[in-house]
Amino acid sequence: MYLPHDEAVLADNTAATTPRATTPSRIGYSAWLMLFMLVIVYAVNIADRYVLSTLIEPLKHDLGLSDTSVGFLTGVTLAVFYVTAGIPMGVLADRVNRKRLTAACIGVWSGMTVLCGLSQTYWQFALARIGVGIGEAGSTPSSHSMIADRFPAHLRATAFTIWGIGACLGAWLGGSGAAWLVTDHGWRGTLVIFGLAGLPVAALLWLLVREPARGQYDVKRSQEQSTIRQTIRFTLGQKSLIHVLIGTTVLTYWGWGLIWWTPSFLVRSHGLSVSDAGAMLGSIHGVGGLLAMLVTALIMSSSKLSAEFQARFVGWVTIAGTLATLMIFSLDDLPRVEWLLWIFVPSIYIYLGPTSALLQNLVKSSMRGKIVALMLFAANITNLVLAPLVIGFLSDRVAEHVPDPQNSLKYVLFAMAFTGFWAGYHYLRCTRWLRRDMIAAGAIAQ
Repeated sequence: MYLPHDEAVLADNTAATTPRATTPSRIGYSAWLMLFMLVIVYAVNIADRYVLSTLIEPLKHDLGLSDTSVGFLTGVTLAVFYVTAGIPMGVLADRVNRKRLTAACIGVWSGMTVLCGLSQTYWQFALARIGVGIGEAGSTPSSHSMIADRFPAHLRATAFTIWGIGACLGAWLGGSGAAWLVTDHGWRGTLVIFGLAGLPVAALLWLLVREPARGQYDVKRSQEQSTIRQTIRFTLGQKSLIHVLIGTTVLTYWGWGLIWWTPSFLVRSHGLSVSDAGAMLGSIHGVGGLLAMLVTALIMSSSKLSAEFQARFVGWVTIAGTLATLMIFSLDDLPRVEWLLWIFVPSIYIYLGPTSALLQNLVKSSMRGKIVALMLFAANITNLVLAPLVIGFLSDRVAEHVPDPQNSLKYVLFAMAFTGFWAGYHYLRCTRWLRRDMIAAGAIAQ
């Protein structure tokens, strides 16, 4: 069995025979400063995206939209351009200064979020939302690539889990923060405030973070630049990577697709106000998500844990979270639903660190930005395009055939919850080929 602790020793032993394979003796403060700033960047990214989930109901009523139209406006307009721009952004992340690319992208999506708040018509909002998607497309590939180049393979699961804390912080801001602001400023003022908050983060990232050297911790380093075609060809030969990609894609559809509509579900099926629903979910994201990420980071920090353990850990947590969602969308008792949300919501964060580490350890260093872009392309097509649109469309159709149309969303979310089992299966299945594929990627020695 492969133990991550061994690869640090293997890397040192290989350094003498591998050109450029010099491994720094320790992780310096600049690496942790970079990681801290990328956590903040990720929090701003998720906050600007998730805030609309809290604002769906006032946005829907103000613009006179159906659930299908809401799904298109809040999800599809961002996601189509997010995933389309993601691949060229991934290529850029493997070629240019990633710190500057990320800072520029923050400025773009923050400015476009402000324009969303200033929009007066459906199509003005849609065009601004497209700009948000293009800006956000460059952040994650660059962040993944920088983290992988600042931390050795046996620490990447921990580093990526810490980075993932930004997601729960951002969702907390997008939930509780939006719930607090919308009462006094409306949905338009809330979006303007969220957009302006990102601009200082872009400036601090540009000024404080140093661009890392590429591939400095790899046993085998790719000196050539890899193309998208080469990355796809290499990926198709990595069976474990295929399972991780499928598992991640389905998991994001299940988790983030369901959570996108959960505030509306609480308003319609349990009678909460928009502010109360946002505050409830925001607290669960902020406290439950943060605790889940900290516990995961602590677990992943053990050098005795194998990559196989990381994959199984995600698989079983996802299955447990799926069981919780089936009960959430079938019970009428709000206190029980809230208790189960404390299981479901944290479970959608736990996959971030281990999955990101698996992805980076299963490709060559010259492919890191591109593999993240390819993963985001598949995952975001499902959770940002298909999930909001399909769930909204089905909710409209089901409403025509049930006694209480307010519960149509609840029935659709219950049916969609079963996809979590599918995601968990792929994480469990990938363990069969992990060691072989990590050797092929140069993450560990043979």
